[in-house]
Amino acid sequence: MTKESPTIGVLALQGAVREHAAALRSAGAAVEMVKWPGQLAGIDGLIIPGGESTTIGKLMVKYGFIQTIRDFAASGRPVYGSCAGLIAVAKKITEGSDPWLELMDIEARRNAFGRQQESFEAELDIPVLGATFTGIFIRAPWIEIAGPGVDVLAEFDGHKIMAREKNILVTAFHPELTNDTRIHEYFLSMINERTQ
Repeated sequence: MTKESPTIGVLALQGAVREHAAALRSAGAAVEMVKWPGQLAGIDGLIIPGGESTTIGKLMVKYGFIQTIRDFAASGRPVYGSCAGLIAVAKKITEGSDPWLELMDIEARRNAFGRQQESFEAELDIPVLGATFTGIFIRAPWIEIAGPGVDVLAEFDGHKIMAREKNILVTAFHPELTNDTRIHEYFLSMINERTQ
């Protein structure tokens, strides 16, 4: 691996897989569509895309991904969850559902901003990006509670919508549905931090 071209896996079970792959390629990464746990051995970072969180969770269980992704994260390699991916990595889900991966010390609230018909776009102030970013929210969650080790990177309307804890990154919105690759570039910078 070179610092310029890490290989990023996109969990290809359900959701906005192709869109994340396109954004990663635009940001300069090689991409692997991850359909089997064994593929995690050969990648430098993993994205869990937005989609339907219950479906993604059940498929992770069915195909044996839960412990493999936990081990992947424990190795220090970065994991990024967007929208449903945020719910997948949370240690707790407000509605009382069992959590899936329990990688990040957050409590996530599903569909917090409303249902599909209440989807919206908003200009977000994200200081780590150096400028505003257009967030696309589709049945989006928010972070109800963030633990003391979680760095909240952005809020909207008083709710936490982007955060990082060590090598885990989450957004409640869908950066892959824009032409702006700065959040994917930020994720790639997390990989460079680890390799330096």
